[in-house]
Amino acid sequence: MENAYNNNQNIIKMNTYNLKAVEKLISTYLELGGEMIEIEQGVLGLGKILLHSAPKKCSIIITEKYVNAWSSTHTIRQYQKTPKKYQKFI
Repeated sequence: MENAYNNNQNIIKMNTYNLKAVEKLISTYLELGGEMIEIEQGVLGLGKILLHSAPKKCSIIITEKYVNAWSSTHTIRQYQKTPKKYQKFI
């Protein structure tokens, strides 16, 4: 698990997820009527994925994080509104 800081210098725990858990999240999100866009291709995992447009659900950014030469993990961030940075992909 890695730590990140927000603007108030409070520690936020950023959970990491394995490939199986992320694939289950994607499958569930798509079943709810959402859409998926691959922003960056992954090396060992999924790269960077944008999930959006599921009715009454948050937009989700999934990012592959390097662990070592043989493995990677994923972080998941949820947004009420898709950030402007990612809106250009929709």
